[in-house]
Amino acid sequence: MKGTANGRTTKHGTTAKKAAAGDVRIIGGQFKRRVVSFIDADGLRPTPDRLRETLFNWLLADIHGAHVLDSCAGSGVLGFEALSRGAAHTTFIEVNNAQAKMLHQSAEQLRLDETAYQIMVGTAEQVLAQEQLTPRHFDIVFIDPPYAQDLWQPILTTLITHDLVDANTLIYLEADKDLATQLQQLEETLNKNLGTQSGTTQQIIRFECLKQTKVGQVVAGLYRLSSS
Repeated sequence: MKGTANGRTTKHGTTAKKAAAGDVRIIGGQFKRRVVSFIDADGLRPTPDRLRETLFNWLLADIHGAHVLDSCAGSGVLGFEALSRGAAHTTFIEVNNAQAKMLHQSAEQLRLDETAYQIMVGTAEQVLAQEQLTPRHFDIVFIDPPYAQDLWQPILTTLITHDLVDANTLIYLEADKDLATQLQQLEETLNKNLGTQSGTTQQIIRFECLKQTKVGQVVAGLYRLSSS
């Protein structure tokens, strides 16, 4: 299943085009310099070019053939950039119906094969917990929600509790505050909950920081999940 309906129709492109408020350019790969559009919606702000270039430099050795999740897609530029640079498949999750239509339009304009992507409408937590996703495991995950809503923790929790990520998954987090303290708190909560379920208090989950950077007020990092 792709998006809110099976397949894609031209009306997605027509409706979305009228609502477009801005464009963002893909900066590398086969779609370099092509643009994708986004609407004027609260909290929707594409990842800046400088930060995106840093991110995909981090992923250079891992992007080819990867199954990618763009969990708070917005413009979809992270997911489309991943496909541009050789990813095998991107699952886009977008809560705003108008922006989801814009994602369909962008995919059509890039002439993506429909087997290369999936667009799901709803909150990331709802979709990840309930929808039949293809694939059921992700190699790379982008978690870049509106900063004010502080959604990355419940999204990451849902990914872990539904076994959609493992120790080989690369997880990109982006926020407007330091991530280390919040990750430690999340780690403790997950370990406590999982320990209760399994009858043990042994810590079994931690987040390994592989890369980290700060651009202006934006903090971003690449992480890997490990267990013991």
